Amino acid sequence: MDLTFYGHSCFSVEIEGKHLLFDPFIKGNPLAENIDTTGIKADYILVSHGHSDHIDDCIEIAKLTGAMVITNFEIAAWLSKKGIKKTHPMNIGGKKSFDFGTVKCTNAIHSSQLPDGSYGGNPMGFVILSKEKNFYYSGDTALTNDMLLIPEIGKIDFSVLPIGDNFTMDAADAAKAAEIVKCKKVLGVHYNSFELIKIDTKEAKQHFNNKGMELLLPEIGETISL
Repeated sequence: MDLTFYGHSCFSVEIEGKHLLFDPFIKGNPLAENIDTTGIKADYILVSHGHSDHIDDCIEIAKLTGAMVITNFEIAAWLSKKGIKKTHPMNIGGKKSFDFGTVKCTNAIHSSQLPDGSYGGNPMGFVILSKEKNFYYSGDTALTNDMLLIPEIGKIDFSVLPIGDNFTMDAADAAKAAEIVKCKKVLGVHYNSFELIKIDTKEAKQHFNNKGMELLLPEIGETISL
C-alpha cells in the first residue's frame, strides 16, 4: 500500500485503485509550499474534525476531483451548504462499507470548530479495513483508554498518530498509543508545521525505538510503501 505525505496531518493512500485523502490542509502550511493541490488525486476525502488545519483545502479539492467527503454529520452538512454535493455523514462508533473497504469511526479526545466559527461536531479517528491492509488514523487526540478497542476492530498493520504535543499527544504518548493498538509501524503527523508544535525528531524516534517500534517521518510530498 502506497502512502503520500502532504504535510501536517494530510496524507493519501491508494486502496483497490481508489485514492483516499485525509485532512487536506496544504496551502496554509508554510512547509508544503511546493505541493500543487490541483494535482492531488482523490476519490474520497476523510476529514477527522473541523479545525482549519485539517479542512482548509477540502472544498477546493472536492470540487476539482468530485471526491466523496466522509466526515461527521455536522461537517458534512456544512460542506453541503458550501456546494459539496457528495458527502457521507458518520459519527463515532459507526461503520460503513465502500468500494475500497470499510470505515469505522473512533473516538478522539480533542475539539472541533469549523473555520467560520460553526460548530464542528465530534472529532473522530478512522480505522480503515481493506483487503490490502488495515490502518488506524487517530485524528487529533490525547492518549486515551478508548484505544484499547482498536485491536478488536481488526489487526492494525500501521497507524497514523500525532506527535507534536501542545494540542495533541507527544511522541512518548503516541508510542504508548501504538502499544495499545498493537502496531509496530507508525507514521507521525501534526508536528513542526507551526512554532507551538515544533519537536526534536530524533528524540521522537527514540521513544519508538525504545519499544521496538518504528516511527516513519517522510518528507512532504514523499511516497512510501507500507
